Amino acid sequence: MRILRASDYKRMPWKNGGGETVEIAVSPGGAGLADFDWRVSMATVATDGPFSVFSGIDRTLSILEGAGMTLFIEGREPVLLTEGSDPLPFAADAPTSATLVDGTIMDLNVMTRRGRLSHSVKRSAVDGHTELQLHTGIALLLCDHGNLRVDDADESFSLFARDCAVINETSGRRIALSGTAGIFLIEIKAI
Repeated sequence: MRILRASDYKRMPWKNGGGETVEIAVSPGGAGLADFDWRVSMATVATDGPFSVFSGIDRTLSILEGAGMTLFIEGREPVLLTEGSDPLPFAADAPTSATLVDGTIMDLNVMTRRGRLSHSVKRSAVDGHTELQLHTGIALLLCDHGNLRVDDADESFSLFARDCAVINETSGRRIALSGTAGIFLIEIKAI
């Protein structure tokens, strides 16, 4: 298991130059925007406009902070995405633009290379004690807000707001969570 602290994340410009992204994790390590297999990042969006296009990539978007935004994804009806919405999967190579509902937002962006990998993103809350069953491949556990204690057979650690744990070889693994926190469970598997 690898623990990533929010204070250590890499900041970089958006692919389209329209803002800044905070890279939480990428594989392979050190990969750029053109050659990653998977990537998890956060971005602050302060203005309406187009999304960067990533050919051959599937993405899932979630709102972390703010009133939300309406997404206009080619071939689909407009979608209002808020902090209360389920994470929204869509093709990152479909032309997409967004209109902010009421001011700046921060989003969570998960991307995987289509044909090689697939991913799922689940938002949930921990209030007390719970257990997670991990399925297959790689899992990332992001503490959106609050404080989270994580225990498994190998180790114990704490995650604070926007910290992330990367868990390899997750098949059948169970981890115990305690505390009060909003979390995202991201699971990535080979196709």
